Amino acid sequence: MKYDIAIIGGSLGGVQAAISAAKQNKKVYLCEETDWIGGQLTSQAVPPDEHPWIEEFGATKRYLDFRKAVRDHYRSIPEFKEEIRQKECFCPGNSWVSRVAHEPKVALKLLEDMISEYQKDGRLILDYNTVAEGSTVENDTIKRVTVRNLLTKEEKVIEAEYFLDATDCGDLLPIVGAEYRTGAESKELTGEFHAPEVGDPYDMQPITWVAALELNPDGDYKIEKPEKYDYFASLGVPYDDNLLFSWYNADAHTRKKTFLPMFDGEYEGYPLGLWSYRRIIDTANYTDGRKEVTLFNWPQNDFALGNVFEDKDAKENLELARQQTLCAVYWLQNEAPRVDGGKGYPVKLRPDIMGTEDGLAKAAYIRESRRIVAKKTICEQDVSKRSNELPPKLEDSVGVGHYAIDIHMTTKSHSFLYDATYPFEIPLSSMIPVRIKNLLPACKNIGSTHLTSGCYRLHPVEWNVGEVAGYAAAYCIDHKVTFEELLTTELKTFQEELESEGVQLHWDFSKMQV
Repeated sequence: MKYDIAIIGGSLGGVQAAISAAKQNKKVYLCEETDWIGGQLTSQAVPPDEHPWIEEFGATKRYLDFRKAVRDHYRSIPEFKEEIRQKECFCPGNSWVSRVAHEPKVALKLLEDMISEYQKDGRLILDYNTVAEGSTVENDTIKRVTVRNLLTKEEKVIEAEYFLDATDCGDLLPIVGAEYRTGAESKELTGEFHAPEVGDPYDMQPITWVAALELNPDGDYKIEKPEKYDYFASLGVPYDDNLLFSWYNADAHTRKKTFLPMFDGEYEGYPLGLWSYRRIIDTANYTDGRKEVTLFNWPQNDFALGNVFEDKDAKENLELARQQTLCAVYWLQNEAPRVDGGKGYPVKLRPDIMGTEDGLAKAAYIRESRRIVAKKTICEQDVSKRSNELPPKLEDSVGVGHYAIDIHMTTKSHSFLYDATYPFEIPLSSMIPVRIKNLLPACKNIGSTHLTSGCYRLHPVEWNVGEVAGYAAAYCIDHKVTFEELLTTELKTFQEELESEGVQLHWDFSKMQV
């Protein structure tokens, strides 16, 4: 089965790569492990994490158009309040972590609409429930990749000029023998201020298996006590002798525990609560009194007991992460302390929100991927405010982003970090492998480190990486050039093409307070 470009993984970046390539009239193959495209926005159920300038600039035009389409969807709902509908900018769920927190199925429908025209005319072939299993590589060039349908077990051999890894874990990299890194690099390797003296490829960010929860004071929807509840309820966390299931969480700035309760303002001095943190349906935005729904992605269900790739217990760890979330839900329903002295809250799992039978997401939220060894590795000193100066414009920039270095409690050293960065750019050289001639990353698997992947992993940046990867592969085909030539003699022409497609290459700091 011959294509111009084959994309393994229907993540957020993978979908954008497919659109870019198909827009350039390339025949594209895309496969996705679940039956939902969209990765962290949809099957992993994580609302967009974004920077403070996102309403005006700092992302690709396609991403900004998507955000507008989200709001237009809610404007079209008859029960959505008129006074909110009339606002140019509003958050559908009134969350405090995202400016446009919305339901996963809304994002799914918009992404499906975005690819539909290319599917109809045959430019894009999409296989669901499908993963890569093998490859043929000759002279540092991928010739073909074998994919398998997880339900039917049917195999296909995919031939293409270019292959893009858009899986959330970088699953294609070991299959094609590409050089990659995992976990925490050493200070000697990267020169990073916060890197450990001794690196550990197994010390990774935790995953989280998100659940959709409805607040329903009129009902009793308690789940049965999970088999592993006593185990998880007895777990401590390695700071201030605290239990995992509690209202105390790690403060990455002070390395001490901090109190974060259930609801906004229920305790004096604590204006924000976890319920509104990732809320996607707020009763206050509707005229029909519909129940509030939040996406349960809190410290209580961050899974830091093991890794889900590069680990002999990967499958068991994935299931343990599901169990931890179910146990955390049981704790919320039965044991979580309330301000009135009682225990438990009336929260209900919402399978319809997630498209699953149990109300948990279709896939776990992956914060850290395998990362290619690239022509350039983005290190902490490239983005951190510790440099005490604004970062220079990158000659080979193919996009922009901004987020703090955000490392959740890791799986081996149990370290965590939240450190300020400057708005950064995405170097094309961080997307070019050191050896493989026709492989590009299109997700969270670019040439970053354990630390910088903590700020390059967020929605707008992954979207930008995927969008550019699709254009880059198409450009190389059209102009019959190599990656090396794309980085050198063809760079300015390629960047001009990106800008014509609405990709912002540089920050204008005169418009920003940083």
